[in-house]
Amino acid sequence: MISLVTGVGGFVGPYLAAHLNSAGHKVFGIERHPRQVPGCEIIKCDVTDLAALDSGVRDVRPDFVFHLAAVSSVSATAQDPDSANRVNVGGTKNLLSSVQRHSPKASVLVVSTAHVYGIPVRLPISESHPAKPVSAYGRSRLGQEEVAACFARAGLRVIISRSFNHTGPGQPPGFVCSDFARQVAAIEKGAEPVMKVGDLSSRRDFTDVRDVVQAYLLALQKCSPGIYNVCSGKAYSGREILDIFLQMSDRKIRVAESRPEREGDIPALVGDNSKFVAATGWSPSIPFRQTLSEVLDYWRGR
Repeated sequence: MISLVTGVGGFVGPYLAAHLNSAGHKVFGIERHPRQVPGCEIIKCDVTDLAALDSGVRDVRPDFVFHLAAVSSVSATAQDPDSANRVNVGGTKNLLSSVQRHSPKASVLVVSTAHVYGIPVRLPISESHPAKPVSAYGRSRLGQEEVAACFARAGLRVIISRSFNHTGPGQPPGFVCSDFARQVAAIEKGAEPVMKVGDLSSRRDFTDVRDVVQAYLLALQKCSPGIYNVCSGKAYSGREILDIFLQMSDRKIRVAESRPEREGDIPALVGDNSKFVAATGWSPSIPFRQTLSEVLDYWRGR
């Protein structure tokens, strides 16, 4: 089995490559800024470059395609929505058109986000919930889904994952769990014992990245084309996450909270994963506290 992973050098990509290797797949990765990913042959390519992407897909002719490449930050998209659309919408169109030409029988996973739902009218959120994004990021991802749906109607086997928050060791700064852990680790090494945090009231549905990559492979192995939530169904507030990290440290740490208004703030995102579980039998296996402990240990080692 040959698998192609776009954005393989990001946070999720190396975990997915390792999981695919363990399942016996030969793995190729598309990456704009090449880095070594164990068990993966890297193709230097930007998904916004149709000619280069088309050449890579033609050479690989994958059986499975996992489309991770994206601008995945709400704040980065707000700062440059045109660039995010070029990647998230245009890059998806480029990839799917290349797959349609050179591997028309391939199965493709397009990874989207729960932010397409916008502010929930009910919780937990199922796939039937209206898609009304309230941020440029959510809108770019909904545009990505619309492109994917067009190719699915044309006969390409496309599964869309609406992935809720996920975290784990190696996640870069800019995401709540990683930011908190990085600050705690710095304080333990002598930094000023003050943590600067944003709004702690928002609640998010978190899954360990290692459970998520298992879900992604199962999606292409077992799901019919369509949209599926990938989530744990359990939400934690920023305050709860912070308290867990503070309990893991023996330092006395002061918390300085600010609440800047940001585009697209959503009070709570909690998913209903029953459709995906029924299709695949998947369930998250790594406890959230264990995930946070390992994220903190990662930053302690940096």
